[in-house]
This record gives sequence, structure tokens and C-alpha cells, in this order.
Amino acid sequence: MCPLRLGRCEDSRVDPCRSTRPPAMPKGHSLRLTAAAAAELGRQAAVAGTPGLMHLDLQPNGCADWTIRLRPGHLAGVPIARADGLTLYAPGEQVGLLAGLNLDYRGDLSGGGFLVRGQEGVTSCACGAAFSRRPG
Repeated sequence: MCPLRLGRCEDSRVDPCRSTRPPAMPKGHSLRLTAAAAAELGRQAAVAGTPGLMHLDLQPNGCADWTIRLRPGHLAGVPIARADGLTLYAPGEQVGLLAGLNLDYRGDLSGGGFLVRGQEGVTSCACGAAFSRRPG
């Protein structure tokens, strides 16, 4: 029984006991977002009509082993990062590749872009949006 429900609810469409929390993120498998990245992702999601929801997936090859692709909405997958009212989702099978990475955003008068930075064993491409992981 819900501790908030003391009697019948006048409006059956309102359930104060229903949780509106997004699904939990896997422990130790999160991507870290800088404040600048969270702000830009939030802006892009709002412009696209999916406020607070973005999707990241990895495309093989390019200038490194993996290139990030960001799209608005919750296309599929699991939550991998949360910041400032934004939830970033990714395919479940790619979560291990994203662990320990930082996503940043840099912008200036000539434009801007997302940058992937990693810990030891991760090499970022000069473009900033691609990376490789050394085995081991």
C-alpha cells in the first residue's frame, strides 16, 4: 500500500505513488559529462523537441576505432550519463567501450564540437570525436 494514499484519490489520473524516475544507470559504466557538454546536449535535445533525452552510439572506424554519434531522443539502450536534467542513452552492448570516458564540448565563434577524452589506455583522434582503446 502506498504510504501517500490515505484514501481514494479524487482524480484517478493522478497517482502520487508512481515513480517518475528514469531507469538506473549501470554502476561503474558511466560516461562523464562536463558542464559544457551537458548544456549543449540539453540545448540540442530541446531544439529537436525531445527535452532532456539524447542518444549516443559508437560508429566503427573513421579516423580511430570508434566515432561518437549523438542524436536527440531515447532511441534505445540504457542510460549512461545524467547531468542538469539530461539523460544520455547508449546501446547496452557499447556501455563497456564508454566506461571511464569524458565528453566535453568546446565552442567558439567559428563553431563547436564534442570532444572525447579518456583515461590511460584511451587515445583520442585529432578531430576530438573519435577514440581508440588499447587492449588490456
